[in-house]
Amino acid sequence: MDRLTAARVFVEVVERGSQTAAAEHLDMSRAMISRYLGELESWVGARLLHRTTRRLSLTGMGAELLPRCRDMLALADELQSAGQRVSSQLGGTLRIASSQSFAQAWLARAVAAFVERHPAVAVDLQVSSQAVNLVEERIDLALRITNQLDPNLIARRLATCHSVLCAAPAYLARHGTPQTPAELARHNCLTYAYFGRSLWQFERDGEPSGVPVSGNISANESTVLLEASVAGAGISLQPLYAAAPLLRAGRLVQLLPQYRAEALGIHALYGSRRQMLPALRALLDFLAARLQGDPHWEEQLAP
Repeated sequence: MDRLTAARVFVEVVERGSQTAAAEHLDMSRAMISRYLGELESWVGARLLHRTTRRLSLTGMGAELLPRCRDMLALADELQSAGQRVSSQLGGTLRIASSQSFAQAWLARAVAAFVERHPAVAVDLQVSSQAVNLVEERIDLALRITNQLDPNLIARRLATCHSVLCAAPAYLARHGTPQTPAELARHNCLTYAYFGRSLWQFERDGEPSGVPVSGNISANESTVLLEASVAGAGISLQPLYAAAPLLRAGRLVQLLPQYRAEALGIHALYGSRRQMLPALRALLDFLAARLQGDPHWEEQLAP
């Protein structure tokens, strides 16, 4: 737990009279405010606030802890100001969560370029196919490719991720090449366990369509399905950034190029805009600029 941030949350909730008002002032989600308060109470071993539907009030322990938290925050602000006066160099360790596919295909090189520019910054990459709890897992920044975000989280959209339907030449030689999305229902489609497992969405000339698909291989990580596709196991829907090199090399073939698969947003998730570390803010801006300058994120392969 970030105890300094938890102390700041506690003070803001008391001074503003509600968790909602504190969330707005700190630019945090309401859920994040509740988590910090709960973890602070667990740390001190006592309840700090009486919570009712109408008002908040301090417990005895809360009243004793409040001035100490204010003193601690004042000291922290003085130390930060002094540090900024001494040096403008970015530093510290940042924990970043990402899927394996995105980290391997793009993020790792971007992070390498960032730490080369800011050698006092260290990055700890946490690779997982599942969504993470930012507070519990001490994650500074989570990068997710999705169109379904938790409304309680603070997110910044960085770019658009296009997908491409593809299969190996060997698979198509055995089973034929589908000419319409409806024909996918008769093929072995390799599905991603956390997105579009049974229904793939397409659009052509402004008309959306969805087709139910199934197959004998599914996985919770798209890189596994990509390798299975290259091996000729079936048809898969892949991020363009991962499939493009294999398509150019002829190891995969793009299918139904006249139909656009559903585009997904690439989002950065974090706990607070106002309390963001300088190194984290710099990294976020760096990743956004790098994504915007990469054609894989805004262009489809030519039909």
